[in-house]
Amino acid sequence: MADSESTPAPSPAELARAFKAFKKRLKLTQLDFDSRIGASPLSGHASGIVAITPPNQYPRAVWDALVAQGKLKRTSQGQYELA
Repeated sequence: MADSESTPAPSPAELARAFKAFKKRLKLTQLDFDSRIGASPLSGHASGIVAITPPNQYPRAVWDALVAQGKLKRTSQGQYELA
């Protein structure tokens, strides 16, 4: 993987911004799913959304670094979930 060797490691500030963006996108995706027609807020069911595709504003190296830190877990098909 010569590509990962040529890219510099993400800065801690960039990792913090990416992690915040991930959490915000996950929350909005869950709210969107829960607000669909036919979903009752009184049913007490938690959102079925636990993993999402991360925001594309950040390179894959950022997401891999967050996985290495233990903040995210990689799931199937390029999706990530909170650890």
